[in-house]
Amino acid sequence: MFDIRKIQEQVIYEAVKNKSDAETAKAIVYGNDALSKTEDNASWVKSTMHRLENKFNQETTKQIRMGCQCGYGMDEKLTLVKELVAAASSMEDFANLDKAKEAGLFCKEGILYLQFSFCPCPMLADVDKLDTDTWCQCTTGYSKVLFEKGFGCEVEVELLKSIKMGDDICLMKIIPHDSIWK
Repeated sequence: MFDIRKIQEQVIYEAVKNKSDAETAKAIVYGNDALSKTEDNASWVKSTMHRLENKFNQETTKQIRMGCQCGYGMDEKLTLVKELVAAASSMEDFANLDKAKEAGLFCKEGILYLQFSFCPCPMLADVDKLDTDTWCQCTTGYSKVLFEKGFGCEVEVELLKSIKMGDDICLMKIIPHDSIWK
């Protein structure tokens, strides 16, 4: 059975362990007592992010969360990005393709954006509002991996808006570091 909570616990554990050690990772994912094992997903998300933010500085916290993407549906989305790149001759062409628009992509002043009118994260289904955007940084990591593979170059991704932070949409800016169309 697909257990998103277990997957998230594991990816956060590994990402924290990569920046520190196994003991710190365990303390952040599970807390210092058995309470987190009985917490619902919404409470667990908030308490885990609080522990993470209290242990690391903001940049390290962001790097850890960017490394936490679950990879769900990556192959399908990568196939789409590569198809769109092959059908376009510029960023504007890319973003103006019907399938790109359907996926939430658009281009403004030469910059690519990705937006969602709903929160795509199943772990946040029962979360009304987050105090910080730390949890949402996993989607910037996911998008970074996706677009780097699809564009064949390094990509910077910036989270601009988050529904779970009170915005009307989720919005990211996607900035390739090289020319995609040669």
